[in-house]
Amino acid sequence: MSRTVIALLFLSFLLFNGAIEARLLHLTTSDSKYLTKNELWFDQTLDHFSPYDHRRFNQRYYEFIDHFRVPDGPIFLKICGESSCDGIPNDYTSILAKKFGAAVVSLEHRYYGKSSPFKSLTTKNLQYLSSKQALFDLAVFRQYYQQSLNEKLNRSNVENPWFVFGVSYSGALSAWFRLKFPHLTCGSLASSAVVLAVYNFTEFDKQIGESAGPECKTALQEITKLVEEKLATDRAAVKALFGAAELQNDGDFLYFVADAAVTAFQYGNPDILCSPIVKAKKNGKDLVDAYASFVKDYYLGSFGANVRTYDQQQLKKTAVSEYSSDRLWWFQVCTEVAYFQVAPSNDSIRSSRVDARYHLDLCKNLFGEGIYPDVDATNIYYGGTRIAGSRIVFTNGSQDPWRHASKQTSSPEMPSYIISCHNCGHGTDLRGCPQSPLSLEGNAQNCSSPDAVQKVRQQVTQQIDLWLSECRNTGRSYI
Repeated sequence: MSRTVIALLFLSFLLFNGAIEARLLHLTTSDSKYLTKNELWFDQTLDHFSPYDHRRFNQRYYEFIDHFRVPDGPIFLKICGESSCDGIPNDYTSILAKKFGAAVVSLEHRYYGKSSPFKSLTTKNLQYLSSKQALFDLAVFRQYYQQSLNEKLNRSNVENPWFVFGVSYSGALSAWFRLKFPHLTCGSLASSAVVLAVYNFTEFDKQIGESAGPECKTALQEITKLVEEKLATDRAAVKALFGAAELQNDGDFLYFVADAAVTAFQYGNPDILCSPIVKAKKNGKDLVDAYASFVKDYYLGSFGANVRTYDQQQLKKTAVSEYSSDRLWWFQVCTEVAYFQVAPSNDSIRSSRVDARYHLDLCKNLFGEGIYPDVDATNIYYGGTRIAGSRIVFTNGSQDPWRHASKQTSSPEMPSYIISCHNCGHGTDLRGCPQSPLSLEGNAQNCSSPDAVQKVRQQVTQQIDLWLSECRNTGRSYI
């Protein structure tokens, strides 16, 4: 290598490090829960499937380059999901980034947060909101960021190894991105990835019962029965008791009542719910009062849920607001994936009135006639749990009801790990536990079985290391 080339490389290194230092000066908005909250913007195509529609919109993204190993370090693409993306979370991904010398970038999902193409979220304007469009967003952004990195390093046609991360819906996007764009990523971590579209998702309620255990499950079933009885005799009083007087639709109220319990198990903190209601039952106390206290103090209090997100009158509003994410996600539910959390025919916890008809009526009420979740088409397009990708690692928490829409069985090139412990919930491998209220730092020591979490994290790290090494050895993102 000539001295001139060496000098140019060294100059590029200094310039890029200077860019890093300059970037760090602007990270004053960051806090312990985020690696960065510094907003960056990308000019994105509105409709990737039309050769004639050239409209574009501003899409928000973030980058964190503290740990980036210049010039050949990997790039971790952390996918944002169905909510406002306000920064890059300080979860276990940051530890992985430090280990591998990776830059971390994160793109906000179209329509959510500040990345809305329209000021009005009418059904017509939502036609470009889909997982398929979102995957193309990621692909185009990935190419843009790689090119901009090459320009900073004064080089051309060089590819850093990329690895994609996601949790829940974004976990599904992570798996689907590797499936559909294998040439753009070395591999994907699909944490609690809901890759299976499900019309009647009865397994969700069944898992809540298993996670709760016999005593807590019985108490929850009794609460549901008592709430239904009180709803028939004094509708206003029981809704007021739960701080949900504004929910005029009884179905919305019963969905809210069920969802409050789900949160404790989904996010790895079952005792905060089960301990008080089991104690109340043993002591002959009013179970509905005990549960209502949990809902108001914890679910609406420290966890931060809002009753308005269950109100169909609120969800029908088309103006962009802080509540838009709920309308947007319901549109994706009502058109692509369903995940209808309905009561099983026997031994259910949630009310039997929360059924498929409730969900279909909600879809029609919010978005009009002709809106229906074509789960068969979604599963044919992506493969469901029979996804035929490669270099995808799936992880799930044993107590998470969503794991029944994920791939739980390993297959060649797609290992799957179940993290088994009392409070292992949604995205435990990246977020830690318990997660309620949500704690982004990803500490495994708070889990009931931290060794179980650490073991899976070690296995994930080995897969990432292997696949990144294969990318470097072949000089490409795929085999």
